[in-house]
Amino acid sequence: MSKPRVFVTRRLLEPAMKMVLESCHADLWSNEMPPPHEIILERVCGVDGLLCLLTDRIDTEVMDAAGSGLKVISNCAVGMDNLDVAAATSRGIPVCNTPGVLTDATADFTFALLIAAARRVVEGERQVRSGTWKTWSLDTLLGADFTSATLGLVGFGRIGKAVARRATGFGMRIIYSDPNPASPEPGVEAAHVDFDTLLRESDFVSLHTPLTNETRGLMNAAAFAKMKPTSVLVNTSRGPVVDQTALYEALKSQRIFAAALDVTVPEPLPIDNPLLTLKNCIIVPHIASASWQARQKMSMMAAENLIAGLKGERLPNCVNPEVYRIWNKSMG
Repeated sequence: MSKPRVFVTRRLLEPAMKMVLESCHADLWSNEMPPPHEIILERVCGVDGLLCLLTDRIDTEVMDAAGSGLKVISNCAVGMDNLDVAAATSRGIPVCNTPGVLTDATADFTFALLIAAARRVVEGERQVRSGTWKTWSLDTLLGADFTSATLGLVGFGRIGKAVARRATGFGMRIIYSDPNPASPEPGVEAAHVDFDTLLRESDFVSLHTPLTNETRGLMNAAAFAKMKPTSVLVNTSRGPVVDQTALYEALKSQRIFAAALDVTVPEPLPIDNPLLTLKNCIIVPHIASASWQARQKMSMMAAENLIAGLKGERLPNCVNPEVYRIWNKSMG
């Protein structure tokens, strides 16, 4: 029996890549940059499976180009905003992601950004490298304290809860805003509040919400106007959740103290973007989940999901399980 044909839009980490190559006839896009959309359309023709990354737009056009033989789409990411899940469901195509494995790495990095922005770590490092550090003084690069400060979490899913657990160790008061109030987290005291209350009371605002029509541009000029002038914003969720023009104005006018972004619009951020001119804004290249363990688990999960789908088995991490009900009805 011939191996199933798949298109893989970027190399996975080992041993996941080896597993895919041994199980499938894999057409691997080996360039460092993501394949252009027209290349995806060309390479998916007639494939049985597709393994993609969050940088790849997988829309109805791609699914139509693949044809009726497409059995599975494995997205090597937690978020699904790059992929038209509804279109896949209507075609009976199971879609999967890689949940859970990024939680601790992203929560750790969130705190790295919170500390770096609040204590002006990057600004200080630049002073040393540029030779502008002259002497020690009492008022050099004063920053924000964590003990007894209020941390506001916008979104209280896996990652938000993991950040809350870390904040407990810093002696912080924790509040969160989420459409669905969460059940109590063991060892964590976190109060559910509305979004406006969170903005008014938080010394630190950390974003952990998915990108939806409701959250796109959530952090806008009106939101920044409600925040404390001493507050710090961190975004490790999705770039479009923050209105970057409004953020620039808020930081430049010192409406808020500082910000740190792991995600932006677009990615990468153009070198002439005004946010890059600000000392009180840290921007890093979407690396919150970039630990060896997290990325290896991600790769393995994506490979296992792909292979299960090609075998006609239920996906371990299916985001549209209703396709199986559609299958059962068609078989019945």
